[in-house]
Amino acid sequence: MQNAHIPQEETCPVPEHLLGELYRANSHGLDGLLASVPAKTRAMLALYCHRRAHLQSIGLAVAASCDERDLEEFGGHAGRVLFEKAREAPKEARNTHYVERRNVSL
Repeated sequence: MQNAHIPQEETCPVPEHLLGELYRANSHGLDGLLASVPAKTRAMLALYCHRRAHLQSIGLAVAASCDERDLEEFGGHAGRVLFEKAREAPKEARNTHYVERRNVSL
């Protein structure tokens, strides 16, 4: 019987506490938090978040603060597409998943 290769979970490029703060931040707070993250780390974070359904809105917001070159360096074609997608998204619609979830009422 062959050993099945189980892929390792991708490591988040920022500490978990910062990812949690980004998840809970509104669009203005998100910009402030991102200002403290180096450009290449932001690019890795944008790609990391965009690959996870519950973090895609954060991924787009982070990608909007990145250079195309950095996103393409870490994500190849996917990084270039993410850059373009982030530029198409209106700035007002950069709510995080947490903010969108809070506004749901039953």
